Amino acid sequence: MEQTLLSLPRWAKSLIFVVADAVLIFLCLVLAYALRMGVFDPGVFIERSALLFPALPLIGIAVILRTGMHKIKLSAFEPQSIPRIAYVSVVLMLVAFTISYLAGLRTPRSVPVIFGLLFFVGAIGMRFAAIRMLEALRGRGSERERVLIYGAGVAGVQLLSALRRAHDMRPVGFVDDNKALHGLLVAGLTVHSSAKLADLVARKRVGRVLLAIPSLTRERQAELAQTLSKLPVEVQFLPSFAEMMASNSLMDSLRNFTPDDLLGRNAVDPNTPEVAYTYQDRTVMVTGAGGSIGSELCRQLVQCRPSRLVLYEMSEFALYAIERELREAGPEHGVEIVARLGSVCDRGRLDTLIAEFGVDVMVHAAAYKHVPMVEMNEVEGARNNVIGTLTAAAAARDGSVDRFILISTDKAVRPTSVMGATKRFAEIAVQDMQERTSRTKFSLVRFGNVLGSSGSVIPLFKDQIAAGGPVTVTDNRVTRFFMTISEAAGLVLLAGAYATGGDVFVLDMGRPVRIRDLAERMIGMSGKSVRDDANPSGDIEIREVGLRPGEKLYEELLIDSAMLSTPHDKILRAQEAFPSQIEVARALARLRAAIAAGDDTFVRDAIADVVGEFSGEARITGMVATPAE
Repeated sequence: MEQTLLSLPRWAKSLIFVVADAVLIFLCLVLAYALRMGVFDPGVFIERSALLFPALPLIGIAVILRTGMHKIKLSAFEPQSIPRIAYVSVVLMLVAFTISYLAGLRTPRSVPVIFGLLFFVGAIGMRFAAIRMLEALRGRGSERERVLIYGAGVAGVQLLSALRRAHDMRPVGFVDDNKALHGLLVAGLTVHSSAKLADLVARKRVGRVLLAIPSLTRERQAELAQTLSKLPVEVQFLPSFAEMMASNSLMDSLRNFTPDDLLGRNAVDPNTPEVAYTYQDRTVMVTGAGGSIGSELCRQLVQCRPSRLVLYEMSEFALYAIERELREAGPEHGVEIVARLGSVCDRGRLDTLIAEFGVDVMVHAAAYKHVPMVEMNEVEGARNNVIGTLTAAAAARDGSVDRFILISTDKAVRPTSVMGATKRFAEIAVQDMQERTSRTKFSLVRFGNVLGSSGSVIPLFKDQIAAGGPVTVTDNRVTRFFMTISEAAGLVLLAGAYATGGDVFVLDMGRPVRIRDLAERMIGMSGKSVRDDANPSGDIEIREVGLRPGEKLYEELLIDSAMLSTPHDKILRAQEAFPSQIEVARALARLRAAIAAGDDTFVRDAIADVVGEFSGEARITGMVATPAE
């Protein structure tokens, strides 16, 4: 029945209300007489005012059509609609006075006043009754999801109005931290204390909580996200007012909490003098431009307004994707976008591009980063991560590139995996090259895991949750440093601007996050519960599968404890010793020979020569590749 009513054309819905209001006018006039006379005898009332009873409903229809009262939509019936009904009520009251006076009717003077008040209350009550009837029909015909709105301010009330126009959610109450609002009715819903949230979710069978406080800081959003993730509800929130303005509707701007939001870290402002001096009006080349980090670096570099941005990538599809994305953004910021295929191991290709485009800054983000995959492909991992880095750095040096910035990883610190060891070798090779040149400023930026990047736990957990579990963690004790991809890229660019030559920059990653805690929060934010011994009826199990070869329980960011500050509090400069030029040259010669021979064992031994913390003795065989943490 609900669908039948909702599917009626607009003119038919308007006609229903016009007829209903006309009938209401007649009934209110009868009731006004009854209240004034103290008896209920419609025949006598009509006989005493024969002209008034047919005339007032007909004139009322004309007034209603003229004022547009019949066009008030039930789904948008809010306090601002009431003045229009009040205006119609006053007009009809004056019409009743006028007809009674001109026609000489025996109508008591108080009847039009009583009629006007009755019609005002009746018209509002009839519309609210229609709203409740539709809600009851929706509840009977379909199982609408019950939602709580966190925030009873302007945004919360607007969201409530939007939800009432939708057909898939049913708001059952507000939650707010403001004690002055507790217990009050706002737009027809009771405002509850956040301390009662768990009880409300259970008692009202709530399946989703909508956070409607766009002015919240990211830190407070993260705090609320962690609190709400413990409840068996899905969590969504309204972003900033600027983001909402860019959306087509308030409902469209609602988005799910992501693991990024759990960190509560603010984005880095790229509009600093150091960044402008380093990148603006210059030619910047990004290797690995199609990867997770590389593509975000390119997006943020466009905002820095270099004269030209050279995208260098080995994967055709990845290069196509980022070039297509930047095709419009580049020209809008006055940036020429150049996309070129090629490998960082191809010295001739690099030399040609650097000379052709006059590269001033090279950001080296091309690397194999997945721990299990590099364990199974040690020769290629070493070729790309060590020889490729050295080739790109040498091309930058010989091409008079002003700055070379190497993207590194926390897995390079006291590495237990081939991937981490190759990245540490690459760091050492770049530092060694700085010792033999002053023309190019070489620097490296080391940071931990990036949330949502390819191969990280986030996409894996999302897929596992969507499939109903289990969610797999390697070890319940494993912790990792995490950073949002936008923050990491912004800090990399800023650190590169601080470089003076041979710098080892370490990004402040905050506190390490236990992977199991991250899994529990993601399960909670998806509206499900963890199934374990304490909650055997939960939705999704978290299963411990054991550490993978080369994987650590804990990651580190520093080899030595000596640290220096920089102008930015999230960027530190490490002071670390590295091998002599002779040791590096000998290890590189051994590594090149091992790669040429395709010998995994010799590759490990050559890396161990220069990366003292790494042992080349362990051999990994029969591994099954799984996404890296």
